[in-house]
Amino acid sequence: MKNILIIEDDRTLSNGILLTLKSEDYHIQQSFDLSSARQALLKERFELLILDINLPDGSGLNFLKDFRQMYETKVILLTANDMETDIVLGLEMGADDYITKPFSLAVLRARVKSQLRRSSHRMGEVVTVDSFRFDFEKMEYYKGSTPIELSKTEQKLLHILVRNSGKTLSRSDLVDRIWTDGAEYVDENALSVTVKRLRDKLEDDSSKPQYIKTVYGIGYVWEGNKG
Repeated sequence: MKNILIIEDDRTLSNGILLTLKSEDYHIQQSFDLSSARQALLKERFELLILDINLPDGSGLNFLKDFRQMYETKVILLTANDMETDIVLGLEMGADDYITKPFSLAVLRARVKSQLRRSSHRMGEVVTVDSFRFDFEKMEYYKGSTPIELSKTEQKLLHILVRNSGKTLSRSDLVDRIWTDGAEYVDENALSVTVKRLRDKLEDDSSKPQYIKTVYGIGYVWEGNKG
């Protein structure tokens, strides 16, 4: 069964989409703002997002930009206008398809089927790096044959770093991505503590890390190569 998340604040439209897709072999969840969508993404793996551009607590396009740094889930954008600039921007930020309002629910259903057929969702991929084996879907992590126990926060940090291997991520960016529960005042020291704990569990010598490198004055980068 395919998991689909509808992120649309118009409850009438969202319910219409839900009913249209309900007859198919899909498990569907609804979020009416970005905050609840982020919570849903932390709890479940989805094969498709149906994402409105205009939401009460932020821009769907900004959400998409951040989302694409972590996930390869298929995304269909819903837009209230057909301005070429909005469509191009959405596609450049990683949307797989778009549909302009008002639209036929039958057309949307066909678009959903098309995207899921081509789905290359890889959030659950197994990543190997040297002696490490990270199964993000099963939440199983190994160094050689030894299992590594990670907290939820450590798992999120590892996932973000590995998915952006070789890319320096700023401290503020990591704080925003890891603590997505609406907390407005997360002390950046919490990130330092999480990095240290993760290094202690992964690195042979955490004082001389080979994988989670500090980029002074900016943030951190994962320097291992994904296998």
